[in-house]
Amino acid sequence: MPAKSAAQQKAAGAALSAKRGETPKSRLKGASKQMVESMSEKQLEDFAATKRKGKPEHVDD
Repeated sequence: MPAKSAAQQKAAGAALSAKRGETPKSRLKGASKQMVESMSEKQLEDFAATKRKGKPEHVDD
């Protein structure tokens, strides 16, 4: 599933980095902190790989 906004894509990238051990989990904030716990590495890869071009910065759901 692709990210719906640039903010989701960025948060997924941060969470993926923490999940892989490249970034300490203590540096995560907001949505990325929840994503690292609730999503698999494959799901995070799918979100993080979404192109940002044409995506809004934020989406109200």
